[in-house]
Amino acid sequence: MREARLVWMLATVIAVAGLVSPAAAQKATIKIATLVPQGSAWFVTVQEMAQQWQQITGDRVTVRLYPGGVAGDDSDVVRKMRLGTLDGGLLTAAGFAEIDRSVFALAMPMAYASYEEFDAVLAQLGPQIEKTYADKGFVVLAWADAGWLHFFTKVPVRMPDDLRAQKLFCWAGDNPAIELWKASGFSPVPLPATEISTALQTGLVNALPTSPQAAVLMQWFTSAPYMTDVNWAVLSGGLVLSKAAWEKFPVEVRPAIQEAARAAAVKLNAQTREGAARDLEAMKKRGRG
Repeated sequence: MREARLVWMLATVIAVAGLVSPAAAQKATIKIATLVPQGSAWFVTVQEMAQQWQQITGDRVTVRLYPGGVAGDDSDVVRKMRLGTLDGGLLTAAGFAEIDRSVFALAMPMAYASYEEFDAVLAQLGPQIEKTYADKGFVVLAWADAGWLHFFTKVPVRMPDDLRAQKLFCWAGDNPAIELWKASGFSPVPLPATEISTALQTGLVNALPTSPQAAVLMQWFTSAPYMTDVNWAVLSGGLVLSKAAWEKFPVEVRPAIQEAARAAAVKLNAQTREGAARDLEAMKKRGRG
């Protein structure tokens, strides 16, 4: 009697286990954060990529986006990726540098005369930098840039000494850059990027390096209406996942996932480069720029 009962229980367990499909057992959620505001063209493109990922995996992977800095600035996002509370981020070079500073090889001031030159350098250095990040447990799926960095200020700046007189935003935690600015006679004010708007409004900072696109997206230009006409550097960045998050994707779909990410990056770059004149015009129409 006891043996019959054990056989019945075993058969029941096997039957119930059979009701759980392999796809259901493998379902996962990928949490990605970014400073990009919800509703912006950049966010829409990332949202489309997230939907493609879900389709590619047959809904085995769900992507949850955290836009507009709700998860903190890039430093916070990387810290949370290490903790496992976030899986990825659409980051600027400052965020990448929280993992490894090799990304700044792409962001040397006044190193490029055109986007074509920047793209050529990225094509050569990108794979090497990606390997550095892979060795540290992060997977760079795609590179994307947000345009040329300029200095946006509250008062006109024509010479380096004019900028030295300003309180210049600098990424909190980027101590080498802070010390370099200080050694050059500037007055850096280290802050999280999520505090830039408030800092500009209160006068804590009155100058910041950013691109026209970012200035429009984040509305920083309304408080810093003057822009220098020097292409200082390219605001580089990209989409990165933790290795643990990347391994949530079934092996057979990973090439298609990366291809969707790279296609999204191509679209983001096109939006940036084709929209540069439009962004400047938008600022001028508001009586700025």
